[in-house]
Amino acid sequence: MKNQPIQMHRQLALNIRILLSLLVAIFCTSIVADAQSATCSLKPDQLANASELFGVRLGMTPQEVKTPLPLVQFGRKDPFGVMKTSFNPHFDPRVDKTAFPDVRTISLDFLDDKLVTLWIGYEATFKWPKLDQFVTNFSTSLSVPTAWPVKGNGRQLTCDGFSVFASMIGGGPAIRITDDTAPDVITARVEAALDAEEKEVIGDIRTRSYYPADCAVRDRVPQASRVTYKNKDEAEKAGYTLSKDCH
Repeated sequence: MKNQPIQMHRQLALNIRILLSLLVAIFCTSIVADAQSATCSLKPDQLANASELFGVRLGMTPQEVKTPLPLVQFGRKDPFGVMKTSFNPHFDPRVDKTAFPDVRTISLDFLDDKLVTLWIGYEATFKWPKLDQFVTNFSTSLSVPTAWPVKGNGRQLTCDGFSVFASMIGGGPAIRITDDTAPDVITARVEAALDAEEKEVIGDIRTRSYYPADCAVRDRVPQASRVTYKNKDEAEKAGYTLSKDCH
């Protein structure tokens, strides 16, 4: 009889281990299933032509975008090759509202004359007004998996080289399709420009002295007396020497 409590504890511990093992197995299976259902191997050019995107696709040139969006206006590219523009069907009196039902704004980002971000904001009256409904139906329109993991205030599906993000803004749903390689290209260009700016030196044609970016008196050189060199080596080859005020 003395061994009975010990045996009961052993059996209880064994049952707990079995239960924990089952729970872990179920949990791991669930994770794998979620991961598999959220997998998207599509490339940008393989997305279906969803009518809700009005014929606009990643990779289009500004001229190509003009076909589905003839009223859109384009500006100049910035020093890094980026150009942004927006088209507002809801607010523009020239737009046939029946051609863009319940569309508030279409925003377009280009990099090197290729569309890298498409954002469309819809009104609260859009046919899929709730986020879950919006994601489910847009998945069908785009022919992509329906499982979009939660990200921030929305849901995002990551595919091969691009991502699709859905959220609620101003009471209505919105979708953003982004070329995921573009931010890295832009960041690299910005960093390169900053690095070049740091190496750049200003020469004073009056004194034949040059001033690096970290020299406190550099700004005192008059614009009319300035000459710019990519770096100190280039300035020294041109006969300039480091200003004594920068030592």
